[in-house]
Amino acid sequence: MKKKAILCLLAALGLAVLLADAEGVRQSVSEALTLCAGTVIPSQFLFLAASSLLVSLGVGEVLAPRLEFLMWPLFRVDGAGATALILGLVGGYPIGARTAAELYRENLVSEVEAERLLAFCNTANPAFLISVLGTGVFGSVRVGIWLWLIHVLSALLTGILFRGGAARRTCPRRRFTARAVPFSAAVVGSVRRALESVLNICAFVTVFYVLARPLQKLPGIAGAAAVGALELFSVIPLLPGGHAGFILAAVLSGWGGASVLCQTLAVLADSGLSTRNCLLGKAAQAGISGALALLAVGYVMG
Repeated sequence: MKKKAILCLLAALGLAVLLADAEGVRQSVSEALTLCAGTVIPSQFLFLAASSLLVSLGVGEVLAPRLEFLMWPLFRVDGAGATALILGLVGGYPIGARTAAELYRENLVSEVEAERLLAFCNTANPAFLISVLGTGVFGSVRVGIWLWLIHVLSALLTGILFRGGAARRTCPRRRFTARAVPFSAAVVGSVRRALESVLNICAFVTVFYVLARPLQKLPGIAGAAAVGALELFSVIPLLPGGHAGFILAAVLSGWGGASVLCQTLAVLADSGLSTRNCLLGKAAQAGISGALALLAVGYVMG
């Protein structure tokens, strides 16, 4: 009861702060919705629909025997899990996590394997790292490519870190059979799920964009770190362009922000999977990204 009272008090204080700056909040919401309409929906909706369609049509069954030799030794995950890894690296947050949940729903990976995938398949879009951060913040495609390489390597290392200690399978190797899924039903279901997901994403982007606004007043790199810990898009105008900015960009991209974590929790809500690895995996990837960026910054930034 005491904990609930404290939470209610904090919520009331938050509401009072928002009401005290109603015009600023209105402007922030408008900016966030413009960001969603201009960037988030165009970059995510079709990827979400396509990833869901691929899983429904059986891409996991196709990849499983071909990539088993990599996925199991490295990550202790069935070859079908490569679907989540590849789509996550290409499509960005939270496509990898949602694909892992769909693979589990389709019985292509076990519960344990799906939760391992959640630790390292939830990654940033390469276009964001190369174009938005590399070109937009540092004025260099080369820097953006290095941020992307660090991001990918840190994700793979995180996957190895979270693979567990089982050297052998605890369950028999799956034998996949072709599924007769009507194409029309697969398309309709994929588009419907993509719409639900993209609306969840936009809702959390908007909320955390508003919450990050007061933190923008913090001085220097502290402000950028605080804002980026909440919402990744909001940090772009605050990142410095030097060595410290490069390292911070790598760390924040690996972390993804509280907004991304909430987006991920939303798409996993009905999956039955534990979300513990989502948080721990992103924290680990942020740390590994920072270490790799620290090693590379002298060469990359000159």
